[in-house]
Amino acid sequence: MRKIIVTGATSMIGAALIRESIKRETEVLAIVREHSPHIDRLPESKLLKVYECDLSSLDAINDVSDTYDVFYHMGWGHTSKEERNNPILQEPNIKYTLDAVNLAKRLGCRKFIGAGSQAEYGRVNAVITPDTPVNPLTAYGMAKYSAGIMSSKLCEQSGLIHIWTRIFSVYGCYDREETMISYAVDRFLKGETAKFSSGEQMWDYLYEDDAGRMFYLIGELVNKNQVYCIASGESKPLKEYIMELRDVCQPGGNCEFAKKEDDRCTIGLQADINSLVRDIGYKPEISFKEGIERVICWRKSY
Repeated sequence: MRKIIVTGATSMIGAALIRESIKRETEVLAIVREHSPHIDRLPESKLLKVYECDLSSLDAINDVSDTYDVFYHMGWGHTSKEERNNPILQEPNIKYTLDAVNLAKRLGCRKFIGAGSQAEYGRVNAVITPDTPVNPLTAYGMAKYSAGIMSSKLCEQSGLIHIWTRIFSVYGCYDREETMISYAVDRFLKGETAKFSSGEQMWDYLYEDDAGRMFYLIGELVNKNQVYCIASGESKPLKEYIMELRDVCQPGGNCEFAKKEDDRCTIGLQADINSLVRDIGYKPEISFKEGIERVICWRKSY
C-alpha cells in the first residue's frame, strides 16, 4: 500500500490514521472541508497532500491526476448529539458514501474502507461480534448501516474490495467535548466534582493511536470483503474506567455516581475483535491509563 485517500481526515481517527501512514512512508491525499478549523491536526510532511472539498462535492472531483491504492471514507456530516437522530440530516451521508466509492473507482483504488458505527447494532446485552444482527435505533445508526450495505453493493459492481468497520468507543486528544472522557478529564483537572450515571454498564475504550494503526493495517493486509468491530476487545464496568481516570487526573478527586433507579439490566458496549486481530496480526497496545496520561498532557499544553 503506497498511496491512500482519506476523507474526514481531520477527525480524531482520520488524523491518527494519517499519522500512522506517514510513519510508514505511505503517501496520503487528505480530503478536508474548505477552511477546516482542525487542519492543524494533520502532520507536516512531504508525503501529505491536502485537498479541500466538502463531502457534498466528492462527485465533482475531476482534477486529481494521481492514482491511489486504498480509499478510507472516514467523513460523515452532522455528528453532534443533537443531530444524530434527525433522519433528514443523516440521509445525505448515504449518498456521500456512494460518491466516495465512485471517486475511489475513478482514482484507481482497489479497496474501499468505510467507517461505520456500533450504533448499527442498537441495544445488545451481550458481546458484539461482526455477525451480531443489526438493529439500529437512531437515525445515525440507520444511516450508517444503510451506507454500509449500499456501498458494499456498489463496490461489488465496481470491482472493489469492500471493508466496513463498526467503531465502538474511541477516545484521545481530539475527542469531542461532549464525551464522558472529555467531561471527566476537564472536571478532575479543575478540581471540581464530576457526576456520572451508576457506571455499572460494561464498556470498551480504545485509544486513537491504536485505532489509527488498526485502520492502516486493514488497508495494508486485508484483501477480502469484511466487516470488523473496531475496539480494544477488553471491557470492564464504566465505573472502573472513571475511577482509573480520576486517579490519573486527580487522586482522591470528588466524583458522584447516581443510584440505579430499577433492577433492569444495564446495556453497555462489549466487542469481539478476534477476527480483526487474526487478519491484521495486531492487538491494541496502549492501556487506558497510558491513553489518559497522553490526553492530560495534551490538554495541559493546549
